[in-house]
Amino acid sequence: MAVTEAQLETWSKQGAIIQSRDTYATIRLALEDSTAAYATKDYDIFLQGSYCNDTNIYADSDVDIVIKLNSTYYYDISRLPSDDLTLFNAAFSAATFSQGDFKAQVHAQLIRKFPSDVVPGNKAIYIKANGSRREADVVPSAQFRRYSRFRNHTDNIYAEGITFWTADNIQIINYPKQHSLNCTKKHQATAGWFKPTVRILKNIRNTMISKGYLEKGIAPSYFLEGMLYNVPNILFGKNYFNTIENTINWVINSPDKSQLVCANEEYLLLHPYSPVTWREENLTKFLRALGNFWNE
Repeated sequence: MAVTEAQLETWSKQGAIIQSRDTYATIRLALEDSTAAYATKDYDIFLQGSYCNDTNIYADSDVDIVIKLNSTYYYDISRLPSDDLTLFNAAFSAATFSQGDFKAQVHAQLIRKFPSDVVPGNKAIYIKANGSRREADVVPSAQFRRYSRFRNHTDNIYAEGITFWTADNIQIINYPKQHSLNCTKKHQATAGWFKPTVRILKNIRNTMISKGYLEKGIAPSYFLEGMLYNVPNILFGKNYFNTIENTINWVINSPDKSQLVCANEEYLLLHPYSPVTWREENLTKFLRALGNFWNE
């Protein structure tokens, strides 16, 4: 056995909470400043990632923050019946303020508030830690709607997510609020075992990387959460050792891994090229490394 129940218990604990909460409050206050160029726009600010989902571990350092423009939205109408599509096209009018415009204004606002600590990245605007403030990633995005019905602006059905473009112009569409809500429901359905189990797997992954079992970047936390989300609730519980063995064995023996879903239930977990899904070969590498580590 690679680890004891006592070690798994330690790894199940949640990381820093107060410092992350205060970091979020500080950055949110800066973004909500009434003098910001986008202040008159309709927008939301919320958390995503491990701190939002209570799956942060002691090694996690950054706070992930989304600022989502609602005044402009992007959409997917590929699922609309032909009659609904005709009605949508007749009702739609193009926006004049884009997600790119919003991102530029958010970037400028953050530079105003944190002049020497702002670094633009591929997906997010990075804010360096300073004093008691932790590192943070701010994602300027716009509302995204995946329509399944459209009769008019008040009679329609869509899944709401966020969208943005990376620095190399790749569109990212994701559903962080659904991910968080579904993870919480899973946690409740497993009598409180789901989120500690995610934290254990994250700690095991980090240990495997440090000991050379696994390359860095193969198993991002988001996909570990998604993987465990698919496991039947009955396999969580009793103790952490049994929970890890039962849940991982279920994934290993799953007859059709192509049907595993992300926790947001809007995407399949595995896909060969989607920018928001896991590569099957990386899941295989993770499971193989975990088996070697667990049985050493």
